[in-house]
Amino acid sequence: MRREYGIESITINSKTITKLIVDDHVDKHSDHINDELIMKLIRSLKDQRFEPIKESEGFQYFASVIKEEDKWYKLVWLLERESIFIGVITAFRDRRIK
Repeated sequence: MRREYGIESITINSKTITKLIVDDHVDKHSDHINDELIMKLIRSLKDQRFEPIKESEGFQYFASVIKEEDKWYKLVWLLERESIFIGVITAFRDRRIK
């Protein structure tokens, strides 16, 4: 089930974000991903600018590679034009990145 969290305000692409929505698709990686780790990954995006890989129906989709505690993760996320949330579609440890 999709989960929603209020988060400390962060700015991404000049947009202030105060809410995190985690899609239940993330749960298939629950052996190495949890919501606390996702929040750490999201905080690493703070004050940065990203180019979307796709835009559709008011949503911008992004894919980021993030290093956290000497491990690499892939984060697939979205922003909606007029909303204050960041949505995480999936996150997983990417062991292919060295």
